[in-house]
Amino acid sequence: MIYRQLLYIALSLVLFSCQTKTKTSTDVRCAFSADSAYTYIAQQVAFGARVPGSDEHAACGDWLVRKLAQFGAQVHNQYGTMTNYAGESQTLRNIVAYFEGTTPNTILLCAHWDSRPWSDEEEHYDDRFTPVLGANDGASGVGVILEIIRQLSILKAQGEAIPSIQIVFFDCEDMGTPNHYTGTQREHTWCLGSQYWAKEYKQSTVNCQLSTVNCQYGILLDMVGDPSATFPREYFSQQYAGSYVEQLWRTASRLGYSRYFVNQSTYYPITDDHYYVSTIAGIPCVDIIDYKPNTETGFAEWWHTRQDNMQNINKQTLQAVGETVLTTICSK
Repeated sequence: MIYRQLLYIALSLVLFSCQTKTKTSTDVRCAFSADSAYTYIAQQVAFGARVPGSDEHAACGDWLVRKLAQFGAQVHNQYGTMTNYAGESQTLRNIVAYFEGTTPNTILLCAHWDSRPWSDEEEHYDDRFTPVLGANDGASGVGVILEIIRQLSILKAQGEAIPSIQIVFFDCEDMGTPNHYTGTQREHTWCLGSQYWAKEYKQSTVNCQLSTVNCQYGILLDMVGDPSATFPREYFSQQYAGSYVEQLWRTASRLGYSRYFVNQSTYYPITDDHYYVSTIAGIPCVDIIDYKPNTETGFAEWWHTRQDNMQNINKQTLQAVGETVLTTICSK
């Protein structure tokens, strides 16, 4: 009997030791399902091109609102108006949500959910006016964030310590000046939704209650599904959120994802939603974006073409990004 009791105590100590070890900042590894993220991307693409103002855009937006609410987030539609590349009024719909965690920290996770109205990188001129499906450029970042929130809702139900998450799906990111436009060139025609949200956040206006949450830092996901994706340390990210870049890339290395999160910098700054989050809202924000220095555009060969579809979405890449982000934000 004494032997059995001693054996039980010894086994209990071993199990306790293992459980304690998994909760340290250096050993934690959070569950993430690339299959679920892939499904969320496919469901967005199934609506068709999410061009602002279209029926497909409206239907997908409604679905995103329902999905976030299903995972326990408070959701708000932020409607606004900005001036587009042609000097015309452009309506937008940012989807803003708040997932309450169990610790004082709040982290911003964001991506753009619209898709480009023109395939203006197509070789043949007539093909350049076809809307882009945006499986990678838009839907991939949203799909990964949805899966992260789903996983956080599971951890919260289990009583785990998790941060609160401010979620923003930006609209009109891809409404920037098309290649075929010959009119007056204007500045800041890209990322209209993040510009609008950042100004509202800075002013703490009451028309978007969920924009007034104080965020410690932000992570932007853009084009995170490419089979051959590489995510260098983007210039503006290092300038405004260098310590968080270091934390994310260190986590990726520990998890075995250095082939994706490469220890290199971009050759030039990338103007993306994170720039306006950092400079206008004042939230240091990291851009995890697929960058290819050896291509003419700096992005995938099928960027802003009709080939941005589900055939170019890879589950291994989604796993690398999702697990890295989720593990980082859950680390103590």
